[in-house]
Amino acid sequence: MAKDKEKHASTIKLLNTGHYLLNVLGFLFVFVNTIELGPSESRYYLYAAALYGALLYLLNRMYNAYLVGFMSAGDMAYSQSLSCTLSIMGIYAVTALAWKRFYNPLYFLLLLAVQILCNILWSKLITRIYFKLIPPRRTAVLYRSKEDLLRIEEIKENPRKFRLLAFLPEEKLGGDFKKSLAGYEALFVIGIDAELRNRITQYCVEEGIQGYFLPDVGDVILAGAKHIQSYSVPVLNVERKQPVPEFLAVKRLFDIIASLIGLILASPFMLLTALAIKLYDKGPVFYTQTRLTKDAKVFRMIKFRSMRTDAEKDGVARLTTENDDRITPVGKVIRAIRMDELPQLINILKGEMSIVGPRPERPEIAEQYAREFPAFRLRLQVKAGLTGYAQVYGRYNTDPHDKLEMDLMYINKMGVFTDLMLIFGTLRILFVRESTSGVRAGHITASLKEGEEDPEV
Repeated sequence: MAKDKEKHASTIKLLNTGHYLLNVLGFLFVFVNTIELGPSESRYYLYAAALYGALLYLLNRMYNAYLVGFMSAGDMAYSQSLSCTLSIMGIYAVTALAWKRFYNPLYFLLLLAVQILCNILWSKLITRIYFKLIPPRRTAVLYRSKEDLLRIEEIKENPRKFRLLAFLPEEKLGGDFKKSLAGYEALFVIGIDAELRNRITQYCVEEGIQGYFLPDVGDVILAGAKHIQSYSVPVLNVERKQPVPEFLAVKRLFDIIASLIGLILASPFMLLTALAIKLYDKGPVFYTQTRLTKDAKVFRMIKFRSMRTDAEKDGVARLTTENDDRITPVGKVIRAIRMDELPQLINILKGEMSIVGPRPERPEIAEQYAREFPAFRLRLQVKAGLTGYAQVYGRYNTDPHDKLEMDLMYINKMGVFTDLMLIFGTLRILFVRESTSGVRAGHITASLKEGEEDPEV
């Protein structure tokens, strides 16, 4: 059975590769028939196709555009189409700059329209083929507490991938846990004692079982540790992150250039947004609030106001909830398209924030979260950012503990490529509603415990 699934998985990968190559060939066909080059320059056709193929491949990987089984057909089609759009725009811009002329974009737009249609049809087809060839895996969830189960509720949304047969608490596994796990093809493990988890990890590898382990903060920190070669035993070195000066200089230069360009390009839209907010209720255009950045330094973060001026008339600050009646009609629009965040480019230009980094938190809320899990302060190792791991891969209402782990994953992997990956990843979520959905009514913070929070988060 396992060999059959591996064979079917290889077939799916081969079919997806074919679809990718068809997109590249389609681009080459349009490029050859749109851009006129002399016989001595014909090699540039292949160069352009190779560059397009490389860019498309990187974007597809970045957006998990072919993650069949885990992503819905709609999500895959969206990711594939966004990759095609950015790749075509990139090559068109490079070509225009290289040859100092703008070519008729009509054929490229037609190519994009055809690619989007084909991506939609392909994603539906390959998803159907996948689930026909590969039945859902017999799955068990191993956990310690009910709070652990709340963190993985999303796996219930994918019944065609995982057939959930059992939820096994740690105390019922016993010393001979293998008997309890016999017959399962996939395991989700969360909150289990470290010693038992290590044995389960080995069991998954030995038996060819798919193991999905939700890490704790210590796991994430160790994942970024350095291996010390000076000793005859494996030693992992953990210390406060100190990025090399060259990276910090490049990051700051990029922040300055990107924020300046962003402010210039967005200025007409920002002006219209400001007018709309002012005309609606005559209230202030901006909303500022004290936030924390690197080393707990305090600054005033700027946003466009999206709520009523009396949003905190009861004196309690709270997170936005689903269908929150405090959000104005103008606010609903600017929050949906992330326009409310644009003034933070000023914070970035001033050096208070960066384009990429953990989102800045209020001092009192940071203190509250730190009481629940002290490791929350570790996210202050780097400058706060406009976007980051938690924004790209999480949701607005993701629990702060999970957001912390994603922020620490970024701190582990800080680098130019990681920042670029997250910037492009942010483009993908701009029009994804789930990433801006509020928490459930009755919750004050995104934490499992109640507290106070900012209404304009």
